[in-house]
Amino acid sequence: MHLKHLISCIFVCFLGSFLGQSGGLNSFAFLNLDYSARNAALAGTAISLQTDDINLAISNPSLLNSDMHKKIAFNHAILSGGINYGMVSYAHQLKKGTIAGSLKYNDYGKMIMTESNGIAIGEFRPFEYILGLSYGYQLNPNISVGASVNLIGSHLESYSAFGASIDLAGTYMHVNKLFSVSAIFKNAGFKFKDYTSNDSGILPADMQLALSYKLKHAPFRFSMLIHKLNQWNLDYVDPNAQPTYDPLTGNLIPVPTISFIENLARHFAFSAELNMSKNIHLRMGLNYLRRQELKLTDRPGMSGFTLGAGFNFSKIRIDYAFTIYSRAGFNNLLSISTPLDKWRKEKKIIRVITTPAF
Repeated sequence: MHLKHLISCIFVCFLGSFLGQSGGLNSFAFLNLDYSARNAALAGTAISLQTDDINLAISNPSLLNSDMHKKIAFNHAILSGGINYGMVSYAHQLKKGTIAGSLKYNDYGKMIMTESNGIAIGEFRPFEYILGLSYGYQLNPNISVGASVNLIGSHLESYSAFGASIDLAGTYMHVNKLFSVSAIFKNAGFKFKDYTSNDSGILPADMQLALSYKLKHAPFRFSMLIHKLNQWNLDYVDPNAQPTYDPLTGNLIPVPTISFIENLARHFAFSAELNMSKNIHLRMGLNYLRRQELKLTDRPGMSGFTLGAGFNFSKIRIDYAFTIYSRAGFNNLLSISTPLDKWRKEKKIIRVITTPAF
């Protein structure tokens, strides 16, 4: 019965997404960044995996569970131009449910401040952050729900903007533990202070559906993400583009647009994970929308592809991701997580041996 309810909810989400409309330019675009190396290596598709990985639970709060109790994680990425971003997160088990806190940061490095004539007059350092609080609850062995509340801040020279957002999520895990599906509505919120009085951007709300299946008799897991369900049209049309005329026939040539199939494909991302052992995992993914938006027309290469690996040690877990945006840019992301309980010093037991007196 619970599965029927979940399917009904997912159907309503799909219906709402096609009826929904989006307009205007998005603010706080950094809400869409992948701060988890594991999720980044899998092209953002890992948000339906029920594991003990706290980083995935920050992206999908319905994944929070008791196995994450007292786990802390550090994530950091370095981009060209001195740009850094990352996340620190911690989870704690309550009597009912699991709670987690996170701090995401974006440091854009030093930038030169100039006058309108190009004369340098100083330096400034833009930065942005997201302070989040998440809660997850297990309704039964197969279904869990969760929510996150985020406070958002952005400081660009003398301009600042602040906002708040919520994430709502639900996850279903099949009894065989091989198949899972999650429905997530992210970045629903508002700005309570804008950079200027003329700004009218909205938060980049995103409705997502993620599915994952692990082969029973092979060490492979395949995942799929369907994203931006609340925004059907993902074609970017240059507002300055104008129709042209064929010089031979004189026929009007309209501004190019993408086909229905192409637009549909841009909503999908795929990944595969090879579990070589309990301690070594290899990953690869493809975000088709990212590929189509960032590739060079004549030399697309591996734009939109992601690669990565994960290593489990006795006390720590290390994940690495290599994200290829285009031939002109890529990203390295490293995650380190550990349960604090394992670092407690074990109490030494001293045995006192007494010798009987004769």
